Amino acid sequence: MDIYQPEERRRKGRARERHAARQQRHVTAPTTTPTFAGERPVMSRSPQEPSRSAEWVGRANIFVRDLLWHTRNKPVVLAGIFAVIALAGLLWVGSFVFGGRIFPNVWALGLNIGGLTVDEATAALQDYWANSATIRLYDQERMWEATPAEMGLSLDARATAETARSIGLSGVPFGYGVQPVVALDELASQDYFLDLTEWSKILPYNAGYRWEGEQLVGVPGSDGRFLNIAATMSALRENLAYVADQARFSLIMDPMPPDEIDPTPYLEQARAFTLQQFIMHGYDPIRDEQISWTTDRNTLTSWLEAGEDGLTLREGEFATFVEAQSNTLRQTDALRYLEPVDTMEKMQAAISELASEVYLRIRYQSAVYTVVSGDTGYRIAAKNGIPFYQLQLANPGRDWEQGLVVGETMNLPSRDITIPLDPVPNKRIIVNIDTQYMVAYENGEIVFNWDISTGMDQAPTAPGIFQILNHDPIAAGGSYELCGAYGCSQWQMYWFMGIYEVFPGLVNGFHGGVLLPNGSYLGGGNVGRPYTYGCVMALNENAELLYNWAEDGVIVEIVSSQFDPVSAVAQEMVADGWGV
Repeated sequence: MDIYQPEERRRKGRARERHAARQQRHVTAPTTTPTFAGERPVMSRSPQEPSRSAEWVGRANIFVRDLLWHTRNKPVVLAGIFAVIALAGLLWVGSFVFGGRIFPNVWALGLNIGGLTVDEATAALQDYWANSATIRLYDQERMWEATPAEMGLSLDARATAETARSIGLSGVPFGYGVQPVVALDELASQDYFLDLTEWSKILPYNAGYRWEGEQLVGVPGSDGRFLNIAATMSALRENLAYVADQARFSLIMDPMPPDEIDPTPYLEQARAFTLQQFIMHGYDPIRDEQISWTTDRNTLTSWLEAGEDGLTLREGEFATFVEAQSNTLRQTDALRYLEPVDTMEKMQAAISELASEVYLRIRYQSAVYTVVSGDTGYRIAAKNGIPFYQLQLANPGRDWEQGLVVGETMNLPSRDITIPLDPVPNKRIIVNIDTQYMVAYENGEIVFNWDISTGMDQAPTAPGIFQILNHDPIAAGGSYELCGAYGCSQWQMYWFMGIYEVFPGLVNGFHGGVLLPNGSYLGGGNVGRPYTYGCVMALNENAELLYNWAEDGVIVEIVSSQFDPVSAVAQEMVADGWGV
C-alpha cells in the first residue's frame, strides 16, 4: 500500500478536481426549447457554461497560481526567472555600452540626448546652440533676449556629450540634467553689455510737472537704474554653465538718485511758461528758410524739470522731438538735421528766460562728390560753395596737381563750415560776381543796393554762402605784387568785415576804399569791375553804411555763373537782372 504525505494528498486532490471540471465542460449538452410546427429551434447556453473571456481569465489565474507555487516550492524555477531578467538587463545595458550611446533620460540644454551616440549628441547640441538657443536677460519686470554668441558664450558640444555619456544610468528612471561645458569671450561679452547699457538704462526722474485738468501739479523725483557692467560680467563668469543651461540671467543694476526730488519751488514758473503759446522756429541759413513748430500744453510741460537754480530742460523727452523734426527735414533734403546739443542749449536758454519763442538752427551733414568731366579742385569748390582750402582739408593726402579721374569720389565738408556763428535770420547780403552788384535785405525788403568790385582772375572771390565774422574799421592787407627788395608793403582797408578764410591767417571780406603804399587807391577808387585780391569792395561811404548795418552772423550769399542762387531773395535778384 502506498503511503502519501498530507501535502502530496492535497495536491493530488486539487489535480483531480481540475480534471473533473474540464471533463464536465466537454460533456455538458446544450438544452433546447420545445418548438412548434414552422418554428426554428432556439439554442440557450447552460447557466453553468462560462463565456469565452471568462475562460481565458480562468486559464490565466490557473497559470499564475501554478507559477507562484513553483517559484515557492522549486528554487530552480525562481533562479531561472531571475536569470532571464538579469540577462535581459545585461543585454539592454550592453546595447548602450557597446553601441557607444548615452543612456536614456539624460538631458542637456533642455534636449533629451538619451539613446544618441556621442557624435549624434554633439551634432544635436551644436545645431541647437547655433540656431535655436536664446538667453533671457532680466531686470525686474523688464526682459531682453540675446543669442549665446552675442553674449560671448561658446559651447564645447563634444565635451558636454561625453559628460552625458559618462554619467551612466543616473538618468534612470527620474532623469538627469548635464550642465553644458561653456566658455566666455570676455571682449565680445563686454561689448554686448556696453551696448545693452544704453537700452537698459532708466534715467533718474528729476521732479517735474503735469496738468490734471486745468491744474498744474508737481511730480516728485524718482530713482533711475543703470547696468553695472563689471558686476554683471563677474556674475556671468561665475555661473556660465548654469546660465546656459537655464537660458536666463539676471542683470545687476545700480540705482541712481535724481538731482531734484521736490517740484514745488518752481511750480509757478512752470505754470507761466506752459500757459503761453510757445513757438519754435527752425532756421536754415543756406536756403534762408524758416519752419515753425508748436506743441500742445502737455508735451511742452513734459519737457520741464526742476533744477538746482530753476526750471531746466528734460533732455531725454526733448530729444524725441528733435529726432522727429530731423526726420521730417530729411524728407526734403537728406543732408538736413537739427544738431541735438546746439538745439538743447537754445531751448534751455528759452526756458530760463521764460521766452515765448526760440530759434533753432537747421544744419547740414557732409556729403560725397563724384568727379565729372572738366572738374578741377577749384571748380568743384566753386560749384559747391566752399573755399578750395576747406576742400583740401576734407580730402587730406590728395594730389591736386594731377588731373582728376571722372567717376572718382571725394569728401565735401558740411555746408555749415562756412557759417560758424549763429546766423541772423532776418538779414541777408547778396553779391553777384557776374554783374558786380550787391543787394542787402532785411525782413525780405531791400535796404541797400550798389555796385561793388570782386577779385581779379588771379585772386578770385569764392562763391558760396558765408557770414559776417568780424568788424574792423581799419584793416591791413597785402599781396606778393607789393613785395620788393625792401620787403612787402601793406595797404589799409576801411570798414572791413571778414566773411571767409582763404587759408589760415588770410581772410577775405567786405571793405571800402583801399589805400595803397604809394598813396593811391586800389582801382583808382572806382568799383563796378574786378579790382580786388578776393575781397568785395564798395565805395567808402557805402562800405560804412553796410559796416554799421550788418552785425556779426549776417548771412552773405555770393552767386556766380558757377554757383547758382539758393535763397528766394538771391534768385529774385538774379531774375530781375540787378546790376546788368
